[in-house]
Amino acid sequence: MTTVDTREANSLNDEGDPFGVSRAERLSALAQRHGALVTLVVVAVAASVGFDTFATGDNVANMAVSSAFLAVVALGMTFVIITGGIDLSVGSLFALGGVLAAWGSRYGTAVALLLPLAVCGLIGLVNGLLIARARLAPFIVTLAAMLLARGVLLSVTDEGANTYLVDGTSFFARLGQDTLFGIGLPVWITAALFVLGAVVLRRSRFGQYVYAVGGNEDAAALMGAPVARTKIAVYTLSGLCAGLAGALNAAWLVSGVTILGTGMELEAISAVVIGGTLLTGGFGFISGSLVGVLLLKVIQNVINQIGSLDSAYQQVVSGAFLAVVVIAQTWLGRRRRML
Repeated sequence: MTTVDTREANSLNDEGDPFGVSRAERLSALAQRHGALVTLVVVAVAASVGFDTFATGDNVANMAVSSAFLAVVALGMTFVIITGGIDLSVGSLFALGGVLAAWGSRYGTAVALLLPLAVCGLIGLVNGLLIARARLAPFIVTLAAMLLARGVLLSVTDEGANTYLVDGTSFFARLGQDTLFGIGLPVWITAALFVLGAVVLRRSRFGQYVYAVGGNEDAAALMGAPVARTKIAVYTLSGLCAGLAGALNAAWLVSGVTILGTGMELEAISAVVIGGTLLTGGFGFISGSLVGVLLLKVIQNVINQIGSLDSAYQQVVSGAFLAVVVIAQTWLGRRRRML
């Protein structure tokens, strides 16, 4: 008589899939994880066929560089959202970081980089302390920080009347304008940051704490995870990323433009969610956020390629796409719980 190992039998479900994971569950997980990537490929291929200027080297290079700054902001936002939080201050911190970097560039590259990192990181740290220690709502705290950062920006620039310029021959300006193998340095810096972020999130103990806090904060605390320290760290990281992105943008534009950053927090949140990270926390990945950023930029570029459409359609399409993604995520999440 043929015998079957009990452990092996218990590890199979009714469809014969290992570890009790059905084919439907795997397909739902794949759709949630890689749906944005598939959409990006389809849109990019269609745009390449439909527009002669889309796949040119200059257009791709410009899209890559312009995507880099939003991607750095989205990197920090990914950590925040995985913990179940939100950061509405990153747009103002991005603009403030650019102005501080341009102002500090007269004193050298070190000041141009460290000043925005210090100020924006400090604001992120205060956000984290108020959220983690005082247990205030992230929405309210970061909204207040957004207004604070914008106020500091206006104060530094005399209500926007002063625009600080960067010496185009300085090493700081070269960080934003030089290329390596035909690709802008901001793109290489962003790529390195994403690799580092992915390693930290997936391979480090801190990354495990981030997922644990977002999945179930009370359970994470019972398991010994430093919940408060983790929250403080992710909001500080978000502030640092926004400040660095602003500094790189100032180096690219060779000036600290005061009107930048408006609405960037919504773009960053959209990119992270489109990339598969759940707004409820506990699930997400760095690569998905990068794909989300690229998808938003490709859609914007396609609308610009059409020419007959107003730029406002970029926001309409982005908003509609985000709504579809959130609905799909909710449906897939419910389906996976039911299976």
